[in-house]
Amino acid sequence: MNTELKPGNRKGRPNYPVDFKRRLAAASCETGVSVFKMAMANGVNANMAFKRRREFRAGLCDDVLQTMSPLLPVVLVEASSMISPTLVSAETVPASASDPIEIVFADAVVRVRAGADVALLRTIFQSLRA
Repeated sequence: MNTELKPGNRKGRPNYPVDFKRRLAAASCETGVSVFKMAMANGVNANMAFKRRREFRAGLCDDVLQTMSPLLPVVLVEASSMISPTLVSAETVPASASDPIEIVFADAVVRVRAGADVALLRTIFQSLRA
């Protein structure tokens, strides 16, 4: 029985710097640029280049998420002080532009007021989806 260990030949995935990925994504959004040719010229998988371009256009790049605070303050309210929700028809309550929008995900409630930061909302919804 041979007990010698041979080193593996698998290269693994290259870890490109975030700045490099962001520059490629920004360059791929320019008009007239072939994403496939740009990816091949830079030694990057074309599928990953398309994925980074989609994320860049949606504002989901790593650098945007890294600049935001990963933790948000939490305020606990006692259950006895909470008002039970009641159903109200849309005809009885007129909506105004200053009224907040309330979105309920399972056990989470998100209230969005006018002028809310879009990037912060995107981060909140991504964390609720996970």
